[in-house]
Amino acid sequence: MFKDQTILITGGTGSLGKKLVKYFLFQTQAKKIIVFSRDELKQSQMQKILLPHDADDRLRFFIGDVRDLQRLRRALHGVDIVIHTAALKQVPALEYNPIEAIKTNIYGSQNVVEASIDEGVKKVLLISTDKAAQPINLYGATKLAAEKLFIAANSYGAGKTIFSAVRYGNVIGSRGSIVDLLLNSPEADKIGITHPEMTRFWITLDQAVQLVVFALENMEGGEIFIPKIPSMKLIDLFEAITPGVNRAVSGIRPGEKIHEDLVNEHESACGYELENNYVILPQFIFFAEGVYDKYKKDGKKLTEGFSYKSNQNDKWLNKDEIAKIVKELTIG
Repeated sequence: MFKDQTILITGGTGSLGKKLVKYFLFQTQAKKIIVFSRDELKQSQMQKILLPHDADDRLRFFIGDVRDLQRLRRALHGVDIVIHTAALKQVPALEYNPIEAIKTNIYGSQNVVEASIDEGVKKVLLISTDKAAQPINLYGATKLAAEKLFIAANSYGAGKTIFSAVRYGNVIGSRGSIVDLLLNSPEADKIGITHPEMTRFWITLDQAVQLVVFALENMEGGEIFIPKIPSMKLIDLFEAITPGVNRAVSGIRPGEKIHEDLVNEHESACGYELENNYVILPQFIFFAEGVYDKYKKDGKKLTEGFSYKSNQNDKWLNKDEIAKIVKELTIG
């Protein structure tokens, strides 16, 4: 479906953005891939890494900020597919700088909606987070708002521009993640464990790309796609990367949960289980009756009150599996 398509990725110099660019550039016949971000240094570094010797006129870089609607409109001219990854994500920092999170994660997402409709983009996909499912911090609340904006945008896209979202947990080895800190910090042995019982959903960058591709191939507009991914205990993660270290319990950080949710019990009424994913359908029907029948035909309706929580998962990564994944990260 990507042949001869122009694809723009907001926040394209981030961990997922770079992985997506590599996928579309080297594994599809996309017409053009545009990286839209505000850091020209990261764009330059990314270009040198991806194309160290030869130029490829399919890869373009566009400096801009999702807070700037006019700039977004210019960037989206002639674009077929938008993947919206740009966001402020550091939970403690956003608790202390709330308006900045609102400007980027909420107003910026609405700008993507407006510009996509104005420029006739065909498909627009939001990258969301498990912290949006049952938010207790500002980051999660802003991403929940972004999800709501994207789903409701189908009312205004008139079927010409459709909007959906993917929602997943922590990405193993992404920039700024705890794995990144433990691997690269000179004082990794001094990093404390926030809570001994803490669990998280974990996904690799390759799995995240697969989810994005699945969503783009299947979206009808209004869905939230959620992968079936394993959980791990944070204490096992620490032990797998830095075994034998006696760590202090530092306490939960501002806005942090002990466990995360990917599907909450209130969403189950609109949810279906697929082979490798869950899909949450919109409560409001934006299109003709029957548009979501494929999920009802191929999927299984979620039972009333179903929830998908990191501490109640049936898939777990143990210390040996974590160590193997981390080793592959460092080699790669």
